[in-house]
Amino acid sequence: MTDALTSELTRFAEHLADEARLLLARAAAEPTSVDVKADNSFVTATDRAIEARLRELIGAAYPDHGIVGEEYGSSNADAEVVWVLDPLDGTAPFIAGIPVYGTLIGVGRHGRPWIGVLDYPATDDRWVGVSGTFAERNGAKVAVRRCADLASALLTCSNPDFFGPADHAALTRVRERARYTLYGGSSFAFGALASGRTDLAVDSGLKVYDVFAPAAVISGAGGVVTEWSGAELTLASGTRVVAAGDPELHATALALLA
Repeated sequence: MTDALTSELTRFAEHLADEARLLLARAAAEPTSVDVKADNSFVTATDRAIEARLRELIGAAYPDHGIVGEEYGSSNADAEVVWVLDPLDGTAPFIAGIPVYGTLIGVGRHGRPWIGVLDYPATDDRWVGVSGTFAERNGAKVAVRRCADLASALLTCSNPDFFGPADHAALTRVRERARYTLYGGSSFAFGALASGRTDLAVDSGLKVYDVFAPAAVISGAGGVVTEWSGAELTLASGTRVVAAGDPELHATALALLA
């Protein structure tokens, strides 16, 4: 069960995802103009247009809430409730036409993940979750699977090119003991973990808007998401994240990443 405010904001987060999906689906059918940001990541007019629209809707409905977004920064980020937006997660796959791109809409409460929506129009998939409460994929309840043994685990990593030398060495320690490693799934891999299709995700070079919504969904599905240090995620978290369906597997990964 969720309280009235949680239910209200979850519905509104899905409304935002509907708006983003319309813009993203329209843009996918048109030629894409690409810019390169200072950190060498890609950005398109679609990223900016979606975030601008979501900010407009949030500001009209909840003027006291804060917003943290990839393209337009932070406003009122010390508010009790803060929306954390990645308007186009997986911009490079979007440019390449690989269907793991989507929109991440997170809601934080007291600086921690609370509500998450992961929406992928190219595959018609949507995950919705509330931390510690529930998670769904396309309206059906999902749950992580138990896998305590790293040797049996399916590991995902968005892109090892985002890792510095020390972080890459840490990833190698985990990868060499895992059963198999998949790369390039972007945030879709977090949805797969919440659905019990994978066991462990190790990523570095991420930002808070990359992980807040997935963290809520994975927690709602019974999993755990932390920094590599084991610290819980907050709006001030660093760039290194590890998620697991099984707490024993999570502990094993933390020891290898340390």
